[in-house]
Formats: sequence, C-alpha cells, structure tokens
Amino acid sequence: MPVFDFNDVSDERNHAECTYTTFRSDAGEATPEQPILLLDNHSRQWKHHSIGVFTNPVKRSSFEFEEEDGKFSADILEIDARFVSLLRWLGENHINVRLSGKNREDGYAVYKIREIAFGGGTKLSAEDGFLQFMMERLFASHAPEEIEEDEDYEEVGDEMKLTSLQSITDFMTCAGNTMPENIRLWARRNLAVARSHEVSPEERRHAQRALSIMMNVQWKNNYFEAIDPEEARRILDEELYGMERVKQRIIETIIQINRTHTLPAYGLLLVGPAGTGKSQIAYAVARILKLPWTTLDMSSINDPEQLTGSSRIYSNAKPGIIMEAFSAAGESNLVFIINELDKAASGKGNGNPADVLLTLLDNLGFTDNYMECMVPTVGVYPIATANDKSQISAPLMSRFAVIDIPDYTKEEKKIIFSRFALPKVLKRMSLKKEECIVTEEGLEAVMDIFAHTSGIRDLEQAAEHIAANALYQIEVNHVASVSFDGTMVRELLAQ
Repeated sequence: MPVFDFNDVSDERNHAECTYTTFRSDAGEATPEQPILLLDNHSRQWKHHSIGVFTNPVKRSSFEFEEEDGKFSADILEIDARFVSLLRWLGENHINVRLSGKNREDGYAVYKIREIAFGGGTKLSAEDGFLQFMMERLFASHAPEEIEEDEDYEEVGDEMKLTSLQSITDFMTCAGNTMPENIRLWARRNLAVARSHEVSPEERRHAQRALSIMMNVQWKNNYFEAIDPEEARRILDEELYGMERVKQRIIETIIQINRTHTLPAYGLLLVGPAGTGKSQIAYAVARILKLPWTTLDMSSINDPEQLTGSSRIYSNAKPGIIMEAFSAAGESNLVFIINELDKAASGKGNGNPADVLLTLLDNLGFTDNYMECMVPTVGVYPIATANDKSQISAPLMSRFAVIDIPDYTKEEKKIIFSRFALPKVLKRMSLKKEECIVTEEGLEAVMDIFAHTSGIRDLEQAAEHIAANALYQIEVNHVASVSFDGTMVRELLAQ
C-alpha cells in the first residue's frame, strides 16, 4: 500500500513515484532476515555500511548512496509499516544516515539506520541518539492496521528525555502512532501553546513541561502475554512461607490473565495485621506480572491535590503523584501498590483523597489537573494493603477482590525464624551457620518473647540482634562460635 500522500504537491507535472509496498511486523529488533526496509540492489551490490540520504518523498521513494565513485540511487522495495513516517521525516529533512545491511537475492536488507554528519552536513535532530530513541520506541510498538498520512500526525513521547520543542516536534511527527488518539490531539494543542507568542511565558513553560512528562510514557495496549503459572508459584514460594490459600488466589488471577490476555476487572486488597507480608505479596505479584511498580502511601497523603496535581494557573503548579508515577515507570502498564488504604479517608486538606482513587481503580481513565488530559488506565493493576478493612469506604471496597492475610501460627514462626530470617541475616553479616547457633530452647524463648506480636518483623529484628551479638563476641572475645540457649536469648532480647 502507498505510504506517502502526495495530494498536496503543488506542481502537478511532478508525479512522485511510490516504488514499494509495506509489510507488517511486530519484531522487537531488526535483522538481515527481518529488516526495516529493502532496497533495490539488482544494478549494484551495496556495501555492508553505506552512507547517504533518503530522497524527498515528493520526488521518489528511494535512497541516494554516497559511494566513492559518485552518487547512486536505489528504489525502496519494501518498508516495515511502523517506520513509514520516520523514513518520510528523514527524507523531507535530508538527514544524513549510515545504513547497515546485507545483500540478498531480493534486495539490500537494511537492519540498522544511524544518523551521521558527512559532506559538511549537520545533524538535524535535537539531540544525539534521538533517531535511535525513536527507532526503539517504534520497535516496541505494534504494526499499525493501516498507515494514515495526515498533517495532524504530530504526536508525543519521552524517555531520553525529550525536553526541547524541536525534539518533541520531531518525535510527534515520526513516532506519533505509538500514542493513543486523545493524547495525540492533546499534544498538538499543547505544542501550539508552547510555540505561541500570544500567551505568557509561564503558560508556554507549563505546556512544554507537560509535553515532556507525557512523552516519557510508553503508552501500551491492554494485551498481556501469558504467564507461566509454575514460575509464578516459584516466585511466591520464594517470597512467602505458607499462606497456601493466598497463593492459590494469586495463581487463580494469573490463570485468568492467561485466558483473557487482559488484567482482571478488580485489583487485590490484602488485609491483615502489620508485619504479615502484605507488601511483600504485592511486590511478588508485580514481579510475576513483569511490570514496573510504584507505591502510594495513603497515610502521608492529606489532600486530593497531591494525587490529582494542581492547575496550571498557578506559577508553582505541578502534576500529581499518580501522573508522576506513570512518568517514573516510563510506561502505562504498571502495578500501583496502595499502602494503608484504610488511612485514605483521613485527609486533613480539602476533600477526601480516597475519592480520587475511584477513577484510577475504575480503569476508565484518569485526569490530572496539571496535564489536563485523560490518560488511559487499562494497564494499571492496583494492589492495596490495609490493616482494618472496616475503615475503608464501601465504594473503595467494591473495586477490589479482598484477600484476608492471616497471622502466622507459632510453628510457622519457628520455621520462618530458623530457616529464613536467621540464615538471611547470617549471610549478610558473612557469618557461618556454625558460628551462630540458636538451640531449640533458645528458639522457644524467642517465640515466647514475641508470642503476642503479629507478623514476623519482630522475629527478623530478633535474628538481627542475635547475629550481631554473635559477631561481636567472635570479633572481641575471639570465640569460635556462639550458641544461644533460652537464658541467653532472654537476657539479650529483654526489653
């Protein structure tokens, strides 16, 4: 199918020739077998590394090689559909590039394109590495259903970071099809504001900052690859001891994702006493999903504006925590770990921070006051933790699948202390297990001391205290090893 729209060519006597077809590919990188494009090589075999320029598409879809014996042109035969706009931009701006390719029977397969300066030319991109940044973003995207050539085709992105108006404009032109449609429209409006001399410098600064923030996010679709349940179970066993019912509930969620290839409609709410590993479960789930994660600590959020951002009418305006989390993650698919959800309703400012979470949890899109644009949240998976679910409002509760995390039994705590907590501390302190021994009587003493505390944090601190004391005795008293019986444990851990 034709890639370039030549309807705007003023000189009707110049009929541009489209010499190629496009092909669809979702490959994450190019190789000689799966190239970016194919050039004609029937009349001349091209070198592995060749320099030149793509010709202006209003003339002919070809590449002009700069050879030792002169300039030679080769028609473009095929192009990966994702790179159509990029090659158009390279041609229209006459940007000097170096191709890496391989001669095949059907043409010269180009699998690398790098921007260079030769013949007195200069790089036109805003920053070094800009072309590679755009190509990496395009490789990460899916092939478009069809190529629409349109002058509105100015889009968004950032990770490098794209901060200058030139780099923002170039990226919008070349890789805008990686962005959702509503964000493309928003970006064009904000770019117009950032360029305008009819608005205040403050407005231009805010518009440019908002563009840079939005462009830092790789906006992905809501399709999720299948997850290996056995690998998921291995991660859970590695992070958690026992809790079979909790692990089964998480594996059920994984199997659901594998069947639908989308995230469940509801996030997880982990409710249980302090120190029972709720946050650890949340991190394990993020690891299983292979998603970046961010945390929202609701106990420290006193005003909804901390989440939604402030309006640009203020000189010190800035985006909210949620938008900053998208920017920090660098992509739209991520795990939001909402700590202490039961503290969300205790805001001390104007309004209730808990109400802001409802729009994030509904997966209908979230609007930040500073960005002034609705961002898609279909790839956001919320995992919340709480100690007391009676403090959580009914609307918030209805957005989660609730998992009650029970406290560990005495026998489970003994196993966690002896098999996990103490060995981990000894390894960190470079102590051998025979240098620090806790007898059965000593283990019972530890359990008795912390019999009325929930979770395992106190046990981990006890292991740290015991190991540190053993290390002290070995280094100062020059003993070979220390064996902690009940009496020694009680004396050491007595408050």
